[in-house]
Amino acid sequence: MTPTTLPAAPRNGMRVLDLCSGAGGAGMGYFLAGFDVVGVDIRPQPNYPFTFHQGDAIEYVREHGADFDLIHASWPCQHHTALTKGTNKGREYPDLIPAGRAAMLATGRPCVLENVQGAPIRRDLTLCGEMFGLRVIRHRYFEIHGFPTLQMPHLPHRGRVAGCRHGKWYEGHYFAVYGDGGGKGTVAQWQTAMGMHWTDVRKEIAEAIPPAYTRHIGEQFTAHTAASVPSPEGVS
Repeated sequence: MTPTTLPAAPRNGMRVLDLCSGAGGAGMGYFLAGFDVVGVDIRPQPNYPFTFHQGDAIEYVREHGADFDLIHASWPCQHHTALTKGTNKGREYPDLIPAGRAAMLATGRPCVLENVQGAPIRRDLTLCGEMFGLRVIRHRYFEIHGFPTLQMPHLPHRGRVAGCRHGKWYEGHYFAVYGDGGGKGTVAQWQTAMGMHWTDVRKEIAEAIPPAYTRHIGEQFTAHTAASVPSPEGVS
């Protein structure tokens, strides 16, 4: 998907900075909520569907963050994942959350930090794919500064995640959108499960969050901003 083939979405006149953007899972959600999106990532992201800058996210937010209405960051999470503490134990990964949070807060702009379960961020909001009717579970925590958000009910999961476990195949309502083995599903199934049809690269889909998550957050921010604007004198 290119900027000329983005889905139709109403615009709200605001800009969001999408740090550690990856291929744009978070960015797409904000776009669908009405924002103009600018992404930053240390790695090239040829499938990112919005304006993109390759570079250090902490340096970029320090220099340009105050120019945006909202800042979102998905700081690298490998340091905190269950795999790092289990299968990949012993490998070293950077923890950019403390420095990244400090740089974001220094801008004075409302901001959102997203990360995996186990990451040292506040759990102001917890989202799950089932809340949005997706066929992926993907629990994520969100630390939110500067505006309130609505915590959706955490619905019961509908059965298993499809795939192989200890040599046995299990049918399931959800797909495991990560890794390569265990009958994880086709690329098309991953795209549909996540709501990410602009890239067909497994790694990009696996590292993203569903756009539905940030669409929800972006709509909450827009509603809060609209409610905070004083009415013209004499108008109630």
